[in-house]
Parts: sequence; C-alpha cells; structure tokens
Amino acid sequence: MKTIAVVGASDFNAQEFARMDAQSAFDQVIAVDGGFANLEGIGRKPDLILGDFDSLGYIPTHIRTVRFPTHKDKSDMELALERAKSQRADEVFAFGALGRRLDHTLANLQLFARFSEAGLRVRAIGERELVAFVSGPDVFEAPARESGTVSVFAMNDACEGVFERGLVWELDDVTLTNRTSLGLSNELQGEAVLIGVESGTLAIFYPL
Repeated sequence: MKTIAVVGASDFNAQEFARMDAQSAFDQVIAVDGGFANLEGIGRKPDLILGDFDSLGYIPTHIRTVRFPTHKDKSDMELALERAKSQRADEVFAFGALGRRLDHTLANLQLFARFSEAGLRVRAIGERELVAFVSGPDVFEAPARESGTVSVFAMNDACEGVFERGLVWELDDVTLTNRTSLGLSNELQGEAVLIGVESGTLAIFYPL
C-alpha cells in the first residue's frame, strides 16, 4: 500500500504527524503551498511542494517544486490530491486541511469525499479528530475505547444502508441524508466500532 501525506496551511497537528512520520507511515510527503511552513516548523523537509505560493509568500529553493498560476479553477489541495492519485497512492493522510477558514475546510471535505469515491482511502487529521471518508460498500473499523464522541455525516444527497455498531446509539440500515443532524454526537462505550454504508460516502469524525 502506498501512503502519501499532504500538508496544507490550516491548523496542523504536528504531534500526530511526527508520531506517524517516526513510524515511517508515509511513502511521500507533499507540502501544499503554506503547508511548507507547517513542516518547516518541525524541521521536516517534504519530498515535494506545490501550489501557487500565495499563502507561503515565496518559492522555496533546494526542493522539488511544482508551481501553478494564482488564477486557476482548482485549489492547491485539489491539485495535491490529483498528484497523489496520479502516483497511484492507495491512501492519503491530509494534515493542515481543517480549521481556520470555514470555506477552505468545507471545500476540502468535499474534495476528500470525491477522491474517496475515486478509490483513495482518505483520512484528514485535525487537532482533536480524525475524519475518515468511507464510500460504499465499505466499513470503517476502530478498536474499543472507553469514551469519546463520534459523528457521521452524509456527503451525498443520500447514503443508503448506513449502520453503526458499538456506539451508545446504534443505526441499522438507515438512509442518511445531507439535510439532517442525525449522525451528530454519538458516544463511544468501550466496544469495538463498526460504521458502514452500502452506497454513498460518509464522513466519520472520530476522536484521536
């Protein structure tokens, strides 16, 4: 399995990135524009930096760089995900992609759902949560934990055959839409967790 980390300019969970990096979890690390500053802050040189460099404000030297024009129809994060897909990545961990600007966060969540549907296993890492994207038919699994809050949202008009096991409030063969709060704030209870969907894409917010 080929795993690529993409690092954006938003809130950066440096501790979790460093922990995974120390375990050689990433085959490649791509800095996405201002994400280079996040990596520079922990002394980690990326394998590649790409973007239009409007966030970073300068073009780094002595590193492999792909520059795009400022006026374009795709965000730098979208371009980074396309590059990961073209390099036959199986899995992408996105850091620095949640928080700060709400419009950027929403755009990134939509992109992660799209690339999940294209066959990438996408995980976004925030300050306190992992957001896993699951496109049906598929299942998200997590080991038992005593406490924590889990939220599950539809990234399509309708996600069919949704089930949740191991949480305080279980679901069984439910159609979850993107026009409801059903799925918000479920609770862990010391059991292994299974969350699945037959068709559609779920965004699963799971505590780190």
